[in-house]
Amino acid sequence: MRLTILINGPDPTVNHDYAVLWLDTEQRRWSREAHEGVHLPPWGEMRDSDGVTALCAPSAEAPLCTLEGLHVDRRQRVSSSQGVAAWQSERTHSPMNGFWRLQAVDRQPVKAENSIFGR
Repeated sequence: MRLTILINGPDPTVNHDYAVLWLDTEQRRWSREAHEGVHLPPWGEMRDSDGVTALCAPSAEAPLCTLEGLHVDRRQRVSSSQGVAAWQSERTHSPMNGFWRLQAVDRQPVKAENSIFGR
């Protein structure tokens, strides 16, 4: 299953920073599809603990971004459609807070035409 997630700042009318991500719940990986201001690498790995999904760089433990309230259970039920997101500013290295929103759910097995995972 693949989720499309939008991450943006607390007030998108003032701060236009955003990222659009695909989260592959089967491979436990994510990819960045578009972004401006929310700087994340092209892809990474996902970890889910206590209702918080952590987006990490490949083979890294420390999260680059956390999505509070996002959990997918064994029956592919998504726990929430929105929540708090946290990441670090690339420019100032200070903590940033905003929101994540579920944009789409694709429950069919997805085989990417040009997969970047593992590169």
